[in-house]
Amino acid sequence: MKIGIIGFGRLGRLITKYIAQDADVVVYEKFPNESTEQMIKDLGATSGSLEQVCDSPIVIPFVPISELENALTEMKPFLKAGTLVADVCSVKKHPIDKMLEILPKEIQVLGTHPMFGPDSAKESLFGCKIVLCKARIEDKLYSDIKNYLNNHGLKVIESTADKHDEEISHSLLLTHFIGRTLMDLGTKELAIDTKGYRRLMKILETVENDSWQLFVDMNKYNSYSESTREEFLESLAKVNKRITE
Repeated sequence: MKIGIIGFGRLGRLITKYIAQDADVVVYEKFPNESTEQMIKDLGATSGSLEQVCDSPIVIPFVPISELENALTEMKPFLKAGTLVADVCSVKKHPIDKMLEILPKEIQVLGTHPMFGPDSAKESLFGCKIVLCKARIEDKLYSDIKNYLNNHGLKVIESTADKHDEEISHSLLLTHFIGRTLMDLGTKELAIDTKGYRRLMKILETVENDSWQLFVDMNKYNSYSESTREEFLESLAKVNKRITE
């Protein structure tokens, strides 16, 4: 099996490392640096042009949510009928809608959200969660992908795009919102602390290595994000008010 990877950022490198153990992986990086080709080779994959990558039966774009539409437009002329395009964005309705809108009907579409990253899955994928949202994909291929993920120790969660976005706004987005606030506050390790404080500090480990663009995109393209933030801020203000009553 040949799998094409578009984008060689932190998550792209992580997934390339694992998939290259089972498949022939071809990677296209639009803005390579001097070490990119060597890093790709070290992970057991090969470098290729966009056309070569899109010649694969499965193509996975690892691009920011805000760049997905442009990436799909660039990919479109090179994709063959029957090819599966699977996104890995942390929101699901927007990217799936764009894939269905831009890509021809003979191109299969699957929404995925790996609920792990380069830090949490550095050593192993075992026990990590991944969300699958069926969009336009043959039943057998979908079943094969699900079995592959299960056999590699991942916990597969099947969901609709809307349900995913609603729930993720209360988990991932809220976690990142709190984490970014703690970073802005200058939260740091203290000699005089508690277990609760140390648990709070763990949130920083979740968000500090992720880009500001990811944080903005997750909020901009998730229709539930604004209401979730407003609910949280209202509750925060309510609790703060009770202290002074």
